[in-house]
Amino acid sequence: MTDMTTTLDHRPPSSAAAPTVSAFEFWPGWIFYTPVVLYWIVLGLWYRDFSLPTAANPRIETGGLCGESKSSILDMAGDVAREWIAPYAVLTTGDNDLPRALDAMEKAGLSFPVVLKPDIGCNGTGVRIMRDVDSLRTGLAAFGRNVAVMLQHLIPYGHEVGLFYIRHPDEAEGRITSLTYKEVPHLTGDGHSTVEELIHADARTRLVPHIYLPRLKDRLRDVLPLGQSLPLVFAGNHCKGSIFHDRAVDITPALVARVNTIMRDIPDFHFGRIDAKAQSLAALRRGEDFQIIEINGVGSEATHIWDARTTLRDAYATQFMHYRETFRIGARKRRDGWKSSGAMTMLRSWLRQRRLMASYPLND
Repeated sequence: MTDMTTTLDHRPPSSAAAPTVSAFEFWPGWIFYTPVVLYWIVLGLWYRDFSLPTAANPRIETGGLCGESKSSILDMAGDVAREWIAPYAVLTTGDNDLPRALDAMEKAGLSFPVVLKPDIGCNGTGVRIMRDVDSLRTGLAAFGRNVAVMLQHLIPYGHEVGLFYIRHPDEAEGRITSLTYKEVPHLTGDGHSTVEELIHADARTRLVPHIYLPRLKDRLRDVLPLGQSLPLVFAGNHCKGSIFHDRAVDITPALVARVNTIMRDIPDFHFGRIDAKAQSLAALRRGEDFQIIEINGVGSEATHIWDARTTLRDAYATQFMHYRETFRIGARKRRDGWKSSGAMTMLRSWLRQRRLMASYPLND
């Protein structure tokens, strides 16, 4: 029998693999998430607090539902957890931001290339690779003024994964409820077709060309040499064009034990998704050789639902189960004396996040 992990570890470019798009992957958000919002309302009425999930991770703004600072979550990590987090630095754009950024990089032990991304945001918006001082200067300017941004080590590992973690407050050990492998789609040159022609010919990209064309507008007329590969996206997010694979089969006791060791070193964190890069899926199964990029709170989702093989019924069952858990955990934290953020605080954080995201540049 073929080892599925080996197949994924050596997966050919997406144009060769001819992946398909999930039936609901690119539905408008208001259509896909309406049943989820209605379920949230039902749970809010049952628990008499629509913002109760924000108490699930009470030390994070809105529990990580929206508007939270990415760096503030990573800053809470103790010595044990910090060893597994990719080094980062934070600054605010504005006067003299380039020398301040270079100084912050030096203090954090960072060198080019680095990842530049907004400190408040989601869905990979604004995430870009800075390869030298000139690109960093341009990248900082693209964010406008007085915007908090992060500079983070570009992890050399080739396998990006999302692990969803839940630990109830009265439990010593948590569990991983989802493991997703994120594949970067590629085009492969044939020596005569332009990038735009290749996008319209590929089995996946031709179905959603609007996802890729704006990001590649400066290369659409380029002709890729025969066999040359062009990655179409850097940010590992399905709405930005990455391809997701359900890898629950790789959730092992060793990996769960490692993740528990890390997440218990972040105070009062009970629910969210860990985005990481692993040297290989085999190493990940052993709980070894991976680095954490981000830790997301109650606003994150189990991304295996975007695997093309996932049915709509299973996707909603997954969503409902996870949001039900946020209310259960929030109710338990409320009994311990923690307070939820309140509906108005959630609304203000969401509006601020939307306003910021509208100002961010396109991601790589």
